[in-house]
Formats: sequence, C-alpha cells, structure tokens
Amino acid sequence: MGVKGLDHVYYWTADMDRAVAFYRDVMGLELLRREGESWALFEGGGAKFALHGLVEGHPVSSGGATAVFEVEDLDQARRAIEGHGVQFHERAGEVAGYARFASFPDPDGNPVQIIEYLGSS
Repeated sequence: MGVKGLDHVYYWTADMDRAVAFYRDVMGLELLRREGESWALFEGGGAKFALHGLVEGHPVSSGGATAVFEVEDLDQARRAIEGHGVQFHERAGEVAGYARFASFPDPDGNPVQIIEYLGSS
C-alpha cells in the first residue's frame, strides 16, 4: 500500500449552515456536495476540504489540525476575510524568502491559515 496523496481534510462542526456559509462565502471554496447536517465537501484546489456534522457522543473540539489555503496575495485575502468580520490572530508569520502566512479561527474555533508563497505568481 502506498499513499497517493492528500484526499481531504475535515473539521467537525456544531452548526453546518454557519460553517458551510463561512467556507463558501468567506473563504470562496466551491461546495461540491452537501448531505444535510452530516457532511459538506468542498473543492480545495487539489485536495478536498470537508465539514462533518455532530455525531452523538462526539463533541466538537477545535484543534489538532490546521487547514491551510494558498492565496495569491496575502494582504488582499486578509482584508477580504476581515471584511466578513473574521478576526485574525495578532501575529502573522513569514518563512524568509519562501512564504508569508496569517492564521484565524473558523466559527467552531478550528485553526485556519492562509499562505502566500513568495515568487509563485
């Protein structure tokens, strides 16, 4: 058995409508499939991103993974996301000569990050 690549990353959510609206309307991901309150699948640009609804006995807990979305212009993307009322963490980051990134929580507190690779455009 060999790993072919990343298929998808998913986060648990307590409010599917709110989470779908966030990733569709704020992050601009294309919603590929929605199964009521239990599942939503988005095109993530190579890998898929999904939301998993609550399952009895499995509380929503944020953390454990970070969904990182590549953007062409970090500053422009940050302004657009902030325009939806999203609050970024104070400190943005940079890997000298490689990339700049900024982090923020989704509506359930899951960590999300946007990244701009330097020299990729």
